[in-house]
Formats: sequence, structure tokens, C-alpha cells
Amino acid sequence: MRMWGGMNLSRISTYPVKSLPVTDHAARTIGSMGVDGDRRWAVLYPTGTVATRREFPELARISVVETEEGISLCHDGDRLDVPRPSGAKTTAFVFTNRIEGVEDAGNYAASFLSSALEREVRLAYFPDRPLRPVNIKYSLTPHFTGFADGYPVLITTNASLRALNQAAGHEFEMRRFRPNLVIDGDMAPWAEDTWRRIRVGSTVLRIVKPCERCVMTTQDPKTGVQTDRHEPLATLGKLHRSARGRIIFGQNAVVEQEGTVVLGDTIEVLEAGPSNLL
Repeated sequence: MRMWGGMNLSRISTYPVKSLPVTDHAARTIGSMGVDGDRRWAVLYPTGTVATRREFPELARISVVETEEGISLCHDGDRLDVPRPSGAKTTAFVFTNRIEGVEDAGNYAASFLSSALEREVRLAYFPDRPLRPVNIKYSLTPHFTGFADGYPVLITTNASLRALNQAAGHEFEMRRFRPNLVIDGDMAPWAEDTWRRIRVGSTVLRIVKPCERCVMTTQDPKTGVQTDRHEPLATLGKLHRSARGRIIFGQNAVVEQEGTVVLGDTIEVLEAGPSNLL
């Protein structure tokens, strides 16, 4: 039985600084490392480990806006414009991935963020170079990403969110799941698990791995405050797990053909197969 009909792109989102708030777009270029501007900056602990809202929910309270020169950070009425750096190289760690050659954003940015967060941190920028390959076990061919958890593009669908909300008896917003592309239209919940390749606008994406979910989904995306210790993970765990028992919402993708996406673009499934949760 066919699991989808007419589908379109209903949201395009980036997260200029990893774990900081979202920026939504009407149109965006998608390059080899994902949606333009997505997760190109990250807050680093002194060890070089990338800070995330998993362990540091206060990151949600710092706002960020892209500028032509870089980004603008705001906290409690204070603002700092940060240009893209071109100086000191540093090392960052995303989980166990060691990334050599990211660029330190300087002492002003470090001081601003350390004061706002009340602990010593620095800001780093991921340059336009392929420094971090994705796991080729899943991508099959070489692809690269920036400071994302593992892959350059994250896709979710409104149909799956509606199924989760119906089962939970609560209206969780899509922002909790921090996708880049949200797809709407005539489809069954979890239809995205069966997609292998899709066309969005002039871009072709290949689905490579289900997205495992963590404690960040239990936080209010605007404040970082945990609204419930268990939800939506408890309901999602009953509803949608992989064969290995992982709680899943959304699909990670790599970029086969670079291009541009625009809100309302038609989604074309170029290749499909059995659910990749099996």
C-alpha cells in the first residue's frame, strides 16, 4: 500500500550555533555540508568538547541572528557581533569525533558567552572545508558535515508528529526535534522510514539513518526548561523504536545533489524500500 501522496516542504530551519535557538527561512541553499549556515558555530568547553542542551540547557537562553559578517549573539539585553574568524585553529569534539582545524572566534566572544553562561567556554566556527566525514557505514559514499550530531540534514514530517501528539494526548511542537526540513501533505505517519532518496526543490537527498532521540526533546525549546522528565520520549518509545530499541523521530540525510529549497516545494520520492527501523 502506498504510504504517501502529494507532499510539500512546510518548514526550512537552521541552527546557526549548535544547541542555540532556531532560525526559519523562506528559501535556502543546500550544499554538501547541509543547509547553508546550519550548525556552523558551536560553544566549546575548555576541553574542546562541544556544549549542547543535553547537559547545558541554559544555552537555549542565548539568541543568535545571522549577519553578513557572521552572527550576532544576545543575552539579557546585551549584544555582541561576532565576525567569521580567520585566525587561530583549534580542536573540537562532537561525541567521540575529533575535528581538527575549526576556528576560534576570539576572546570577546569567549568573554561574552562565559559571562552569560557563568562558566568558561569559547566559541568556534566550522570553516568551508570538509573536515568531518560522516559515518560511511551508513552513508556508503563519502560525505561531510559540520557541528551537527552526525549528518548534514535532518528531515521530519508533520504526519509523524500528529501521530505522536495523538498518542501522548499533548501538542508537542516540532521545534523540540530541531529538524532542518519539515514535510507536510498526504502521507502516513512514519512514511519517511521507507524513503531512500527524495527530491526537494532542486536538491536530491539520500536518507541514511534514523534519528535517535535524547533528553533535549523534553525541554521547552525557548527556555531550555524541562517540561516533563519523561515526555515525549516515553510515548515515542512505545510508538516508534528501531530494532535495536532506539527511540526514533526523523531521518538523517546526506546531500547527493546540491541545490535550493523553497517553502512549498513539492517532495518527490525517487526511491523507497522497507522501513529502515527493521
